[in-house]
Amino acid sequence: MKIGMLWFDNDSKVSLDAKIERAVSYYRAKYGRAPTLCFVHPSMLPTNTPSQKNDALSSITDNDEAKESQKFVAGGVEVRSHRSVLPNHFWIGVNS
Repeated sequence: MKIGMLWFDNDSKVSLDAKIERAVSYYRAKYGRAPTLCFVHPSMLPTNTPSQKNDALSSITDNDEAKESQKFVAGGVEVRSHRSVLPNHFWIGVNS
C-alpha cells in the first residue's frame, strides 16, 4: 500500500458498506485519489458475503479463521479481512 489511512467508525446504526463509503470519501478528499483496498477485522464481515463459495465455509462463518480469507467489494474498493486490524477500524489505501 503506498498511502494508507486508518479510519475508525463504531456507529452501530450504520452498515459496513456505509462505513466503508465514508472512509473512501474522506480518503479521496484528503489524498486526491480513490483508494482501492480496505482491510477490516474478520468479526466485522457480514455472515453472507459473496466470497463464500460453499456450504462448508458457510457453516463456519462465525470462526475468525474462516473469515480471514474472505474478500468482497464495498464502496468501490476491495474489502479483505485480517486479524491484525482492530474491530471498528478500517485500514484503507491504494494497492500497489
